[in-house]
Amino acid sequence: MASLFQNPKALLIGGAVIVIAALSSLVIVPETHQAVVIRTGEPVRVMNQFRPDEPYGSTGAGISPRIPFVEEVRMIDRRVLDLDMERTQVLSRDQQRLQVDAYARYRIIDPVKLVERAGTEAQLEAQLLPILTSVLRQELGRVPFASLINAERGTSMTNITRTLDAQARNYGAQVLDVRIKAADLPEGRPLDAAFTRMETDRQEEATTIRAAGQRDAQIIQAEASAEAARIYADAYGKDPQFYDFYRAMQSYRKTFLQGEGQSTMVLSEDSEYFRQFKGER
Repeated sequence: MASLFQNPKALLIGGAVIVIAALSSLVIVPETHQAVVIRTGEPVRVMNQFRPDEPYGSTGAGISPRIPFVEEVRMIDRRVLDLDMERTQVLSRDQQRLQVDAYARYRIIDPVKLVERAGTEAQLEAQLLPILTSVLRQELGRVPFASLINAERGTSMTNITRTLDAQARNYGAQVLDVRIKAADLPEGRPLDAAFTRMETDRQEEATTIRAAGQRDAQIIQAEASAEAARIYADAYGKDPQFYDFYRAMQSYRKTFLQGEGQSTMVLSEDSEYFRQFKGER
């Protein structure tokens, strides 16, 4: 023992070994990550695991012990992550080809399941990307192109999010949202053809609306004429002499006033037409 203390080099080496062993038995888990402790290839415990009902700082971040050289610690992000899909072409219900850019936002809620079934976050993204592309194509194939540029797109995004989330749960992840960054028509002849088809569709729609308006106008006019005839008939039934006088005055107005005094009529003085004009009954 005395010889050991007399050998500073050996003492230094021994101290370094002790320090390394002490440091190897501790692991620092940052607040932004959750740590899965793996022993002999099997996850045994989780440090600082994400829990939606607990605030940051209350789930075990900081310094934690481990068995050195026996337990491996794998860090898993506990923040909201982005999954960017490569630009891909889809076919809408009205047979229009679209170039779609989309992304998903997700969070790892079961790091043990992630380690067991995917291994790492990069491998998880490699599993989710083809699923996102497939679900996006299927859902957008059920709706017309016009629905992708108005409020109806929200329903499609909700369906895509729900389907992708169900698949992501198998890997310990929760999909929070899926959004389309851009949905454009392909450049070149397909784009020109799509614009022509859209213009033709709008013209057909306008023609249909005009035809419906004309039909409704004719119906309203017919109903108004029928109502006027009914009112005239009721008036004639109540006072035939007044009704005859009223109709005669209307005829005189149209003949003499609306003609601006230029009308010429050749009639005998005892003509029936001037009976009301003369004040005869």
